[in-house]
Amino acid sequence: MKKILAFSSIRSDYDLMSPLYRLLHEDENIDFRIIVSGAHLSHSFGYSVDQIKKDGFNILLEIETLLNSDTGLSRAKSASILLQSSLESIAKFSPDLMMYVGDREDVLMYSMIGGYLNIPTVHIFAGDHVEDGYIDNPIRHATSKLSTAHFVTLEEHRKRLIRMGEDPKRVFVTGNISLDKFVNFQPFSKTEIRSLFDVENSFNDFALVIFHPVTAEMENAGEYFRNILNNLDERNVNSFVSYPNVDPGNQHILDVIEQYKDNKNFIFYKNLERNVFMSIYKHSNFIIGNSSSGICEAASLKIPAINVGLRQTGRYADKNVMFCGAGYKEIGVSIDKAVSKDFVNSLETLQNSYGDGNSANKAYDIIKSTDFKSMIAKIEDPLKVELA
Repeated sequence: MKKILAFSSIRSDYDLMSPLYRLLHEDENIDFRIIVSGAHLSHSFGYSVDQIKKDGFNILLEIETLLNSDTGLSRAKSASILLQSSLESIAKFSPDLMMYVGDREDVLMYSMIGGYLNIPTVHIFAGDHVEDGYIDNPIRHATSKLSTAHFVTLEEHRKRLIRMGEDPKRVFVTGNISLDKFVNFQPFSKTEIRSLFDVENSFNDFALVIFHPVTAEMENAGEYFRNILNNLDERNVNSFVSYPNVDPGNQHILDVIEQYKDNKNFIFYKNLERNVFMSIYKHSNFIIGNSSSGICEAASLKIPAINVGLRQTGRYADKNVMFCGAGYKEIGVSIDKAVSKDFVNSLETLQNSYGDGNSANKAYDIIKSTDFKSMIAKIEDPLKVELA
């Protein structure tokens, strides 16, 4: 039986990967486990490990790594805790393959562990690139250099990895796995959503707000978040508003949430069950903030996405995405455009460039058919890798 080990430290990466996790979990010839850490085990961030357990996945290990701080130092310390606390369990389980997602500090730790323990690794969502100056971007690329193989979303991402010296045989274009969860999903009605949150009938049309801090904007994160909420409030736009992630600067956003928590236009949430969140998403008039979901997923729902500030800049985006500055007036102009009839109508035939909703099956087939062990030695010289 093939043993596969995945890792998750935050609700967002778990939701991104859950369609593929389900396929691996249901395969009788695969012993699939997950190591859970970080925000999943924090009640301050919704204790989302409960969702993983509810979904029925086998958890190999739970590691409390999250420090009660929002500094860069705390992220580095969390990474060191993760490294020391997971090594023995990974070595004992001795997986045939390790897989991890994205660009947070924990994936760098796991790619190192895979390398030193001679375990093949797959880096998912590799090759992406953001021009916001945030540490996550070089972490993503460093992780790729330490990984055996890569599952990428776009052909552009494949080309970037090859430019970085990766052998084309290591890079597989699968599309974005997170889009699969929208296929055949039947959302709750707006009436059911209002009932779940016990809100009035006036809370019928709404937006989705997801905003996280980045290093270059850390000191102004609260101001930018307040600019978003003020614009929505002045236009009487009802909104479901996510709490921030664990990145440095999140306290500034939490302070603003405290100021607005009694505003009837807003429902603030830490963690929602997947079917509830997806129902809200599918019924939203637009998404605003700086989440990667706006870049990668909103096009599948044919809704406008407003990206505020530096985060996500430089990434490929379909025509439903508007990038705007974090100033009050700029945000207002973008909201007015997002709700305009002409702009909404222009998205009726939009096709998401990030995937067709079948990415999990593509990734699963590659995992089943590829001998990653034979690829583990990275002997290729970047100067000799063909760029074509």
